[in-house]
Parts: sequence; C-alpha cells; structure tokens
Amino acid sequence: MISFLFIVNRALSSSTAATLTSKKMSAAGPRPLVLCGPSGSGKSTLLKRLFADFPNTFGFSISHTTRKPRQGEEHAVHYYFVERPEMEAAIAGNEFIETAEFSGNLYGTSKAAVREIQAQGRVCILDIEQKGVEQIRQTDLNPILIFNNPPSIEELERRLRLRGSETEESLRKRLNAAQVELDYGLTAGNFHKIINNVDIDVAYQEFRDFVVQELTEQANQGVTVSLN
Repeated sequence: MISFLFIVNRALSSSTAATLTSKKMSAAGPRPLVLCGPSGSGKSTLLKRLFADFPNTFGFSISHTTRKPRQGEEHAVHYYFVERPEMEAAIAGNEFIETAEFSGNLYGTSKAAVREIQAQGRVCILDIEQKGVEQIRQTDLNPILIFNNPPSIEELERRLRLRGSETEESLRKRLNAAQVELDYGLTAGNFHKIINNVDIDVAYQEFRDFVVQELTEQANQGVTVSLN
C-alpha cells in the first residue's frame, strides 16, 4: 500500500521540489480547512452535511493509519490502512505533513493526499487532532482552523460506548485524550472558530455560515473558489 503513496507523492512533488523545505510546503488555491475535535464529537456529521450542500467545492484528505479497519471501513475511502514499518519509513522520508500516535497506532496526513485535492481545484478538508494542528501550523498552508466542541465528556462517553468498538481500556484512553483536546481547543487563539456542538442542526448552520464567509472572502481576494 505504502509503495503507491511513495510513487504518487514523488510524481506530484517533482515539479515543485525546489520550492519546498523540510518543514514547509507551499499551498496553491483555497486555504485548507481543518476540523478538529474529540472522537465522537460529531465531526463526521458536520462534514457529511457540508459535502452534501457543496458537492463540487470540497475534497476530503484521506489519512493514513496503522490500525486495522473497523467493520464497514474501506481502504482509500475511510483511511489508507498500512503496516507500521511502511508508515514509519514514509514518515522518515518526510512524506507527511502531520503524524500522531494513539492507542499504539500511527495516524497521519500525507503531502500527496493534500496535493491531490489541490490539483482538483478544491478546498482540502483535514480532520486531524491537536498534535496535527500544531504541526500543520508550522507549514505555510495557512489553514482555516475550526474546533468542534462536544456537549460534555459524559456525552462523548455515551456516544463512544454506542459504537461498540471500544474496550474499557481503549475507551479510557480516548476519554483522556478527549480532555486534552478540549483544553487545547478551548484555549483562546488556537482556532479561528469554535463550534459548540450541542444541537447538531444549530451547530451545522454555524459551521456552514463560517465556512461560506471564509471562502467568500478568499474569492473576493482573487482565489478561485466554487461554492456549489
């Protein structure tokens, strides 16, 4: 699997390699949109509605992970599922914008995945966690940063238990990580927008309005953005 990542990434980067440094990557077109929030906070629902409203505007950056697929998940649709040694080699080769480790598994966003969306003239969506946000801040992608704030830790636990995919140990780890993400997400200055996701319909309208406003401002500055 990872061999395909290397081939695509090198092909896409060959024409721009001279303009890249080991820490920064130039972005073309609309600014990427980063949505951060704890697992179970409702990010997937917000993004699903956004894609439904604007089917030609956004492209979802597919992350890589070393964990095994859950029931119903497909390779190259939900994640690129790869083996740990292969992903570690790709990280060492500077193939990723951001990486993180959770519950013994690696997660990351490859440069190739973002470039692929940009090459299509779409706004690249990045669903990443706190450490990923800190890493992407170090690039020159200039992303729009949005934090999805869930109603409470108790509600998060309820939602995660309903999934039926967590052991008690993994659930505790997710909830501990969620608290860290909440502390980071609610700290002033870390995000451009905080969505308080108590009522999903209200939260989505707030999310949608903010994104449309941001993209409209970019369009007014001469960036090609298609809101349809």
